[in-house]
Amino acid sequence: MDRTSYTNLAKAWEYAEDQAFSRQSTALNEARLRAEEAGFPQGPAAQAELLALLVRLTNATSVISVGTGSVVETLQLVNGLHNNGQLTAVDSSAQGIVLIRSLFAKLADSTATTLRAVNAPAGVFLPRLNADDYDLIVVAGDESNYAATFAQAPRLLRSRGIIVFTDMFALGVPGANGGVLNPADRSDKAVAMREFITTVESDEQFDTTLTPSGTGLLLAVKR
Repeated sequence: MDRTSYTNLAKAWEYAEDQAFSRQSTALNEARLRAEEAGFPQGPAAQAELLALLVRLTNATSVISVGTGSVVETLQLVNGLHNNGQLTAVDSSAQGIVLIRSLFAKLADSTATTLRAVNAPAGVFLPRLNADDYDLIVVAGDESNYAATFAQAPRLLRSRGIIVFTDMFALGVPGANGGVLNPADRSDKAVAMREFITTVESDEQFDTTLTPSGTGLLLAVKR
């Protein structure tokens, strides 16, 4: 690609993000603001909107969200469940899980979706869950969430269940220096994601694809 093509792609990303952001509800806008004020950077609006659509496309009724203060994405997964099913939110940050609970409480009168919110590391809590019981898992936040959740995914997911890893390019980290895209970026998450992409794509239990949506999505479907 030439420079013009790259510029157009950047503009396309910005256009899609502006469109998604303009479609966010007042509740989502407030949730984004509260989370960022609490020190939890939120992912792109278009990425969160895509995750909600993915819930609907797969007719998922049992979803796990593993993240570190990923409030907007969690609430969009609730929207995707469309007044049905259960969302299990796992966050190693006590402040993040309190924020998720408080925001979900405002939806309690308007949704029958059940929230199970747990303050624990993914590697500690996920092994306690029932096997073959989940349609979709979404992973965000600290790099430690990724490998710990993927280790449990073959057991937790139903046949053709999907696990989605966000921020695979490690661009959502404060102070990111180009993330995975820049070989000179040796930050913890950038290094971890370079290795993790190879780990997931080489796992014969899953069919995978890496997309540039948001700040990089890696989708893996259980065979």
